[in-house]
Amino acid sequence: MGLQKKNLGKELHQAYKLMRQRFGHQHWWPGENEFEVCIGAILTQNTAWSNVEKAINNLRNAKVLTPQKLYNLPLEELASFIKPAGYYNVKARRVRSFLEVLVKEFSGDLERMLSGNINDVRSRLLAIKGIGNETADSMLLYAGRHLSFVIDAYTKRIFYRHKWCDINVTYEELKAMCEQLLRTEIDLLDYWQDYHAQLVMVGKNFCKSRLPECENCPLNSLLPKDKK
Repeated sequence: MGLQKKNLGKELHQAYKLMRQRFGHQHWWPGENEFEVCIGAILTQNTAWSNVEKAINNLRNAKVLTPQKLYNLPLEELASFIKPAGYYNVKARRVRSFLEVLVKEFSGDLERMLSGNINDVRSRLLAIKGIGNETADSMLLYAGRHLSFVIDAYTKRIFYRHKWCDINVTYEELKAMCEQLLRTEIDLLDYWQDYHAQLVMVGKNFCKSRLPECENCPLNSLLPKDKK
C-alpha cells in the first residue's frame, strides 16, 4: 500500500476535527429506519443522494417501504418507483435480490439478517448479487451497527491527494488502514459513521474529480506542499 507519512494516524484524527468543525456532526445515514438505510445503500450506487431521496419518497408515499410489501411488488412497478435514482431496472433487480434473502431466509427480519459475527454477516451480504464492498459496509455500519469502515470514491480521492495512500490502493487495503488507525476512546461506532459522512461532505463540496476547490477546503492545511 506504500503509506507515505509516519504520523498518519495523528493526521487522520486531525482531519476529522477539521471537518467536524466546518460541517458539524452529520447524523448519518439519512433514513427513518434501518430498512431504509439498506434500500438507500443499494439505490445510491452511481448517483447523487438527492436522487435517492426522491426514489425513497416514492416508495414511502406508495406505502410499500417494508420488506414484504416491497418484495411483493412486480419488478416493473418497483423499477418505476425508483426511477429517479437512475439505472432503475438494474437497481430494481438488485433490491429484489436483497429482498429475496431478507424475506425468504430471514422472514423479513432485518435485525436477524444483520446480526452475528461481522465477517459472517459481511460475507452474507456480499453473496447477494449487486451488493459490493461499499454497499455491504454501508449496511453493516449504519443499519447493523457493526464496526465496518466504509470506503467510497470520495475517500480514495481525498486520501490519495493528501498522500495518505497510493493511487493503486485496493478497497480492502484502505478499509483495513482506516480501521487500524482511526481508533478512539470515545464512541467508535459514531466516530466511524460520522467520519465517513464528513469525507462525503468534503468530496462533494471541495475535493471534486475535476477542478477541486482546495483553497476553501477544511483539509487544506493538511495538503502536501506540492499540492497547494
